Amino acid sequence: MRHFANWCVLGITISSLAAAAYPPINPSATLPPFYQQPIPTRSIFSRLRDGLIRSIWSIPCNEHTKLSGAKATASGSSAPPSTLLARYGGDVVLRFNIASPEEAVALTEAVNVLFLDVWEFNSEWVDIRLAKDVVPSLLGLLPPSLQHAHTPLMHDLAQTIFESYPSPIFDQPPSSTQDDRRPFSPVLQTSESTDQTNIFFRDYQPISVIIPWMRLLRSLFPTHVRMINIGVSYEGRDIPALRVGVHPTNSDKPSGPRKTIVVTGGSHAREWISTSTVNYVAYSFITAYGKTKEMTKLLEEFDWVFIPTLNPDGYVYTWENDRLWRKNRQETSLRFCKGIDLDHSYGFEWDHESSSANNPCSESFAGDGPFQGVEARRFATWARNETQRNNVSIVAFVDLHSYSQQILYPYSYSCATTPPTLENLEELALGLAKAIRLTDGGEAYGVTAACEGSVVGTSTADKKSAHARMESGGGSALDWFYHELQVKYSYQIKLRDTGSYGFLLPSKHIVPTGKEALAAMEYMGQFLLGNKGIEKEHGEEEGEGEARLAESKEGADGEDDVLISDGREEEKDDDDDSEDGEWELGFELRRRRRK
Repeated sequence: MRHFANWCVLGITISSLAAAAYPPINPSATLPPFYQQPIPTRSIFSRLRDGLIRSIWSIPCNEHTKLSGAKATASGSSAPPSTLLARYGGDVVLRFNIASPEEAVALTEAVNVLFLDVWEFNSEWVDIRLAKDVVPSLLGLLPPSLQHAHTPLMHDLAQTIFESYPSPIFDQPPSSTQDDRRPFSPVLQTSESTDQTNIFFRDYQPISVIIPWMRLLRSLFPTHVRMINIGVSYEGRDIPALRVGVHPTNSDKPSGPRKTIVVTGGSHAREWISTSTVNYVAYSFITAYGKTKEMTKLLEEFDWVFIPTLNPDGYVYTWENDRLWRKNRQETSLRFCKGIDLDHSYGFEWDHESSSANNPCSESFAGDGPFQGVEARRFATWARNETQRNNVSIVAFVDLHSYSQQILYPYSYSCATTPPTLENLEELALGLAKAIRLTDGGEAYGVTAACEGSVVGTSTADKKSAHARMESGGGSALDWFYHELQVKYSYQIKLRDTGSYGFLLPSKHIVPTGKEALAAMEYMGQFLLGNKGIEKEHGEEEGEGEARLAESKEGADGEDDVLISDGREEEKDDDDDSEDGEWELGFELRRRRRK
């Protein structure tokens, strides 16, 4: 009953938070006009009462809308405000297809000359935001082969930005389904059955809602949740995090350093889906404790530190002023060009040579020195203190970004240096991609070294050849954690999508993207426990799992790789040496041969 009461309070309070504090409005903000219309004031008792009634009896939100006198407005029929049209009304996003190193060099130089906003890139294409009247100038700087090798991704950027902001809380009631109308029952539902109707994940949330939500989780689940502070941002905001885990209570058993997995998001302010995904994974881990053996064991064996946004100043700015702001809000040598790209500000292989990295007006400005980015410096200091003074061993680091659906491993700064644990990095990365793909509706994620995602190569066999980069790869959090803190499993995961919406991913993708990341984190935990991707299905007994594995081995007919019924792969012999092999569609592990 205590857990049930916690769940009731959690649901009611989240509803109240969203209704009362959602969203924070700056009078000069470029948000839709109806966000600034006052909502009739109702007492907190009334909000709690109505939330309880809706939660228990599943009364549709439109009934409340009638009571409050609010008039719903379909967001699709609304036009962006004049301020948003003035800023982005003439902008488009173009995708250029890259076929040769020469084309990459030419496009890189043109982007630097015109100070364009590169949204995303890989070895095949580059997405660029620019004003329509700048398109002729850009094409004039490009070779003939590129002048017709582009396609528009977004014809009306201002409208897409406008639609990415959440609607008023009761404007669009969720569709009524049989699950929504189910009668009240004291049976505790799992998080998987409630995430679709969880009001917190129906829309992106501002930081004024996220922080009280984190405090609420800490209060409701004190046995395995702590709220910590990573540091203070440039503008004086806390960088909050949730530390989730259950520490052993057996005092007779000596305990070594606490194994910890760090999951971060929001280094780039406009990547809202990364912040929502960190919150979704944290919520899923917290509410799954004690329900399944697998998840409970992961929280007993590891501490999980979830940091929704490393860049709170920039994140607030995207809500109140500019939805597409990327950097932090730090002053630079040019007063009219604020901000440092935090993911280029770390001390390992910090790069100030490229034209984009040393220009304060560039979206990838690295600062005037290593760790000049305040939030990056505070995060690195926290991580060092944890490992050196607090008996913590960071065994994995996952930095969530968007977009392009890729799992990247070190190094980012150069492909000329091979990471010493390359085989392990590739093995786990391919397993993460497969775990994502096997989720319900899971997308295909590519796996590659972070440097290869920003370099065009002349040959797939020659991975050490260097060509023009769209932006510097030096000074990344990925490389710093891997090399300086020696975190063996360090990854950057670029979430949905592949360009249809880019940074403006609709809120309907929050839960599906969260489920993909959750599957990846569960897989990572099992891998670090030594299961190597073989996980017992829910309710399966130990003997059944061994029998299923034995059957799989018998059916393999001597193959080096063993495919089991859940689609995961496992090595037949842990002492196998690696053999050069081709990656098959980026998802299957390399073939191994015995000594």
